[in-house]
This record gives sequence, structure tokens and C-alpha cells, in this order.
Amino acid sequence: MTNRISFPGLGLDFTINRAAFTIGGVNIYWYGIILAAGMMVGLFYAFREFKKQGLKQDDAINMFLIAVPVSIVCARLYYVIFSFDMYRGDLLSVFDIRGGGIAVYGSFIGAAAVVIIYCLKKKISLGKVLDILAVGFLIGQAIGRWGNFVNGEAYGGPCSMPWAMTVAPTDGSAAAESVHPTFLYESLWDALGVLLLLLYKRRKKFDGEVFCLYILWYGIGRFWIEGMRTDSLYLGTIRISQLVALISAIAAAAAIIIIRKKSKSKE
Repeated sequence: MTNRISFPGLGLDFTINRAAFTIGGVNIYWYGIILAAGMMVGLFYAFREFKKQGLKQDDAINMFLIAVPVSIVCARLYYVIFSFDMYRGDLLSVFDIRGGGIAVYGSFIGAAAVVIIYCLKKKISLGKVLDILAVGFLIGQAIGRWGNFVNGEAYGGPCSMPWAMTVAPTDGSAAAESVHPTFLYESLWDALGVLLLLLYKRRKKFDGEVFCLYILWYGIGRFWIEGMRTDSLYLGTIRISQLVALISAIAAAAAIIIIRKKSKSKE
């Protein structure tokens, strides 16, 4: 499938084939390639930081190898659970992940569970590891959102700004004219978050604070951006990702305040 994606106000026009190439009759999609690239850049950062902080790089690799498949499964489950009506008539389509349908919060939950269990089992500093992986994960998210651009998805409602985006599938599907490029908003928000976390990490007051700040930063941005999107997952009339973003941001802010107060009282 090919999409024509344009930004008329900026004079930009792209015609993009979702498939990068074909191997043995199987399409290899740009979406998967971009997600993989984001993972690898994030892993490279984590691998380097593990060495700097005296942690074993083998542990970083082991966590990555376990977390990737688990996070993919959880991302799919999260999406299917909150959009089950789409699969009710054909349960086998649940396993057709190539047809699309994953959620970043599901991925995060799966990856976090793996890291927590691994660190507790190996008696590794969980706070240090989470601080490193938070930055790596956010790097991957900033890059991965461009997979949505290639797919011509994850856009918002009507936009009158100069950067309004138009998506016109060449297969005759309905076009989205002059809409918010929310994939771009989130990518830029994540990239700015990476920069801020890198600047702050040497000033952190406790191990795990960078991770909490990541949850807070991403939660604020996702709450705002999710409100613009037209493809949100719902529980009744509530946007699931907005609710999760709000709860996680509040929890992260509370954790930072409580832990800092405890640290001061001990001093």
C-alpha cells in the first residue's frame, strides 16, 4: 500500500510505499525497520551506559533479548484487549501482528516487568538500570514514531496551522485532509525529553529518579497529544492511553516528592 503524505503549508509532498522491499514474496515494512532502528539506538545507549556505571554489559544484552519478545506480545495484547470487537469474529487475526495494532503502553509494561524481575533475581541495582533504560526507551520512542508517518497513521483532528498534514492513500481509501501530525508532536516531545534527561542525569538525587522523570515527562506529553488523536483506544468514553498517562504522571511526581523528602529526613 502506498500513501501520499503532504504538508501543503510547508510545500512538502511524499509518496511512500509502506513496504521497503520483498523477500521470498513476504513484504518487509518500513514500520518494522524503523522500530528496530529505534530499539538498536536505544540499546547502544544502554550498552555504553552500563559500562560507564560499572554494570555488566551482558546483563543489558540478556534483558534486551528477553524484553523485546515480551514487550511485543504485551503491546499486542494491550491493543487487542481494548479493541476486541475488531477481532471477535475472527480470533485468529489476533495473531496477525503484521496487519497492525500494537500499543506503546503495553510494550512498556512488558519491558518493565522483565527488567524488574531480572534485576531482583540477579541482585542488580534496579534504580540504576531503570535510569539507563528510561533514556534508551525514550530514544527508541522518538525514532519509532516515524513508523507511523510511513504508515500514514496516528494523526489528529482538523488543523489550521502551517504544518497541517494530509494523508491520501492511493488505494482509494478515505483521505485525511489538514490534520494534526500527532506522530510528529510525540516524536519531538520524546526527543526533547531525551535531551532534558541527559542534562539532568548527573544531578539526580536518587537512583530511579531519571526513570520517574521519564514517566512524568512522557505521561504529560501523551495525555496532551492523545487528546488530539482520532484513533484512540477507548474504555467506554474514556481514552485509555490518556487515563494511563495521567495516572502514571501523577504517580511518578508523587514518587519523586516522597523519596526526596525521605532522603532529606535521613540526612
